[in-house]
Amino acid sequence: EKSIKALFHEERSLLSKTIFLVLLSCLFVFVDRFSNLLEKPKVLLSSGLYVMHYSANLPNNAFQRISSFFSTKKYLSDRILDLESRLLSLDTDLEKMASLIEENNRLRELLGSAAKSQDSVLVSEVIGIDPDPASQNILINKGETDGVFEKQTVIDSSGLVGQVIEVSKQYSRVMLITDLNSFVPVAVLRNNLRLMLQGMGMSEKLQLLHVNPTADIRVGDLLISSGLGERFPAGYPVGLINAIDYVEGRPFVDVTATPKSGLDRSQHLLLVFSENSVSVAENGQAPLEISRFAD
Repeated sequence: EKSIKALFHEERSLLSKTIFLVLLSCLFVFVDRFSNLLEKPKVLLSSGLYVMHYSANLPNNAFQRISSFFSTKKYLSDRILDLESRLLSLDTDLEKMASLIEENNRLRELLGSAAKSQDSVLVSEVIGIDPDPASQNILINKGETDGVFEKQTVIDSSGLVGQVIEVSKQYSRVMLITDLNSFVPVAVLRNNLRLMLQGMGMSEKLQLLHVNPTADIRVGDLLISSGLGERFPAGYPVGLINAIDYVEGRPFVDVTATPKSGLDRSQHLLLVFSENSVSVAENGQAPLEISRFAD
């Protein structure tokens, strides 16, 4: 009986407290609705709750930050490696692009040279040079199957390069105008004075033969192919006179010139098919010995 009374007493006390709290809540709601008396207590209470909430989440935040730090570091490391590989690839592509642009410019110059002349031309590429220093010969990647023939004229974008001297099925051998066995009939552009130009076995030197001391020539005069003997078509630039040496008592003047074409630089050359060109290739011609040439 006593326990029942105690339980009933506790229930009444709990009900009283609940009613009190409900009334107190209603009072706070009423006061908050119609006055500002509870603003400061609310701010203080919110601050206290924030501190409690932050303290409770501190371990979780620390774990999140540590995890983010390591994941960010790995991400940045992977990103750096990826960017470095891309940069290397772009550098390689840039080098290739620069090479292609340069080659394209050279081909444009060649086509411009072909457009200036009225002759048909075939673009070829230098694939080898004769290692013999006494021989100024090169190997090109066009041959009999491309219509190339002996004594065919070869030029580049700047001027006369040489003449085909041997033809194989796929390759041809070209003697440059600087070879000792090369003779080019030329004329001085300024006054049409006709002379003979011989190679000296050096890539940057040519020599005019049998020049009279009274000949009207000057340093800087442009020499062009005269077309005499039908060895070369007329009108192609051959060289520039760079030195005139007269020694008293000699019957002729020593005159040297530099080639107008880039003999040791041009990678692409033009094979000229002029109206005066005549093919002398024979069906039984022996194949060209490529082993003599260096790539």
